[in-house]
Amino acid sequence: MNYIKQLDSLIAASVSPYHCIMAASEQLSSAGFQELPLSAPWKLQKGESYYINVFDSTLIAFRVGEEPGDAPSLKLAASHTDWPCLKVKPSPEVTSLDYGKLNVEVYGGPLLGTWFDRPLSMAGKVSVAGSSLMEPKTIFVDFARPLLTIPNLAIHMNRNANEGVAVNPQIDMLPLLTRITDELNRKDFFLDALAKEAGVKKEDILDYEINIYNYESGCLLGLQEEFYSAPRLDNITSVQACLSGIINSTCKTGIHAVALFDNEEIGSHTKQGAASALTEHILEKIFLSLGYNREAFLNGLLSGFLLSMDVAHAIHPNHGEKCDIKNQILMGDGVAIKLASSQAYATDAASTAVIEGICRAGKIPYKKFSNRSDVKGGSTLGSISSALLTMRTVDVGVPVLAMHSAREVMGTADQEALVTLAEAFFQA
Repeated sequence: MNYIKQLDSLIAASVSPYHCIMAASEQLSSAGFQELPLSAPWKLQKGESYYINVFDSTLIAFRVGEEPGDAPSLKLAASHTDWPCLKVKPSPEVTSLDYGKLNVEVYGGPLLGTWFDRPLSMAGKVSVAGSSLMEPKTIFVDFARPLLTIPNLAIHMNRNANEGVAVNPQIDMLPLLTRITDELNRKDFFLDALAKEAGVKKEDILDYEINIYNYESGCLLGLQEEFYSAPRLDNITSVQACLSGIINSTCKTGIHAVALFDNEEIGSHTKQGAASALTEHILEKIFLSLGYNREAFLNGLLSGFLLSMDVAHAIHPNHGEKCDIKNQILMGDGVAIKLASSQAYATDAASTAVIEGICRAGKIPYKKFSNRSDVKGGSTLGSISSALLTMRTVDVGVPVLAMHSAREVMGTADQEALVTLAEAFFQA
């Protein structure tokens, strides 16, 4: 299997969390998974596989064991579908001289300077009137072509540019979309374009959620093609590993599940995020639909295991001092098992032993990773989910450079290691 080619296809499709979920649903459907409605009764069968689309940007898929037993065990892998970017605000049309720009806001914590001078496009969803006032119709759009750019100020006009310049999100990050001409509506040039792309009348649009995304494709780098550069490695790498893990494994006993959450980059505290009651509600519904009582569900949680998958920091070739003096990982070293005494990564000795044992048994390359003691690292949805679900948890991921850049870099071999770990986890 060409793991990078598979990842590249999902990255190209995942131009918004909504499109990521659509692409994930296609993979699952092709593998025989059946879609279930979120808020209707389920009739689940032993030995079958299912998935639920949750509010368009989150997905939970699961397999029911052929012989789940009286007290089904629970294995869960999780990742996130969102990435730091720019989002289009309401009434976004901004004119400067005869330039047409978009008023945007920052989503998550992107490296803003990396968004300059790149070909950018737009994707997301549009809401229009539906069958009832409580059920508007959703239309997913992807302009799928380079439309925008955020131009840098020339060095002749900013002589201190190479000394580091503060970026103001409200001033410097407004992308250029068009040159205003007589053929364009100065007031509604964005809304006109959105209505045309969605195939609806402008006046029928009730609201929209549109991401600005890097239009560039992924590519291999290095003398031996040992590196892969692409947008959205954080965290489509893990989304694909979750999908491959549940698709390519079998479930003889217990229940296997994956959760692809939205909104991790802004803290996960949304109805479709890992900090909500969503996962517990759906897992309980699975147990109840199979005829188990709440005690069996709680026992499944308390004895369960969560493999939280998100990217890790590879040691930087020019700034090795930013990493821990011992617990470092390079691109190409395999899977990073992420540890932090603060529990920003929800890993402990007992849970680490499980994953380390799986890696050793399957000859999956891995290294343990910790941040410098005087540098606060990032956090993951693992610590949030483990607290809510009260189950053993390990945080793992592929090491990358330029995390939260408009374009990140990873080792080509590491995606295979991550996918192999996800598959071995469900088989263990």
